[in-house]
Amino acid sequence: MAGGNLDIQLIKGGKRNDGRVPNQLRDIKIEAGVLHRADGSAYIEWGGNKVLAAVYGPREAVPRHSQDPNRAVVKARYNMAAFSVDDRKRPGPDRRSQEISKVIGEAFENVILTEEFPRASVDVSMEVLEAEAGTRCAAMTAASVALADAGIPMRGMVAACAAGKINDTVVLDLGKEEDNFGQADLPVGLNIQTGEVVLLQMDGNLSPDQFDEALGMAIEGCRKIYELQRDALYRRYRRDESNGGRA
Repeated sequence: MAGGNLDIQLIKGGKRNDGRVPNQLRDIKIEAGVLHRADGSAYIEWGGNKVLAAVYGPREAVPRHSQDPNRAVVKARYNMAAFSVDDRKRPGPDRRSQEISKVIGEAFENVILTEEFPRASVDVSMEVLEAEAGTRCAAMTAASVALADAGIPMRGMVAACAAGKINDTVVLDLGKEEDNFGQADLPVGLNIQTGEVVLLQMDGNLSPDQFDEALGMAIEGCRKIYELQRDALYRRYRRDESNGGRA
C-alpha cells in the first residue's frame, strides 16, 4: 500500500474501475440475529466481504484471574477463515488478526457500559468468511449490530468505514484492487451517538489536507452505514414481534 502505484489506473473520468464515484460505498447488506445459540449475532455482506459476528455475555469471566472487580472485560476475536482468500490462508490467528482483534476490543471497551458488569466478560467473535478489502471495518460494523442484538448497553452504535487515496484522488471504501495498489488507507470507527472516533488507523501517505478530506469522507460513510445497521436491528425486532417475541 505505502506509496501506491501510479502506473496502475484506478480512476478515470471521475469514475473508479468498478463504476463508483469517489464518495460512493460498495453495496452493503446487514442482517441481525442470525445465530440462535449466541446472545447476539449479525451477518454482513459488504462488496465481496462476508463476515459473521457473534456476541456471548455478559457472563462470568474465566479464568478467574482475568476478572476485573470494577468492570467487564471485552474479549474480541477477529479471524479470517482459511478459505476466505484466493490463496488459502494458514488456519489460526496471525499477527494481523491479533492486531485487529486488539484494536477492535479496545474500541468497544470505550463504548460498552462495562462498569455495569463487574467480574464479567463480553466476548465478541468476528469470522471473515470471504475477504475482498476493508474486512476490519466490515467486522466492526457487524460486531456492533451483534452487541445491540444481544442487548448489551452501549454509549452508542459503532459504524466503521475506510477512505483512502488512489491515483492522487481521495476516495471512500476502497475495493480490492484499490487496496492493493492505492496510496493510502484510513479505516475509521465512529460512535454515531457521541461523534467520538473510537478507531483510527492509517497505512500509506496523505498530506494534511488529504487526511482531513479522507477523515471527513470516512465519517460521512460511517453515518450512512449506521442507517443500514439501524434498519437491520429494526427488521430483527419486527421479526421477533411477528413470532410472538421468540427469536
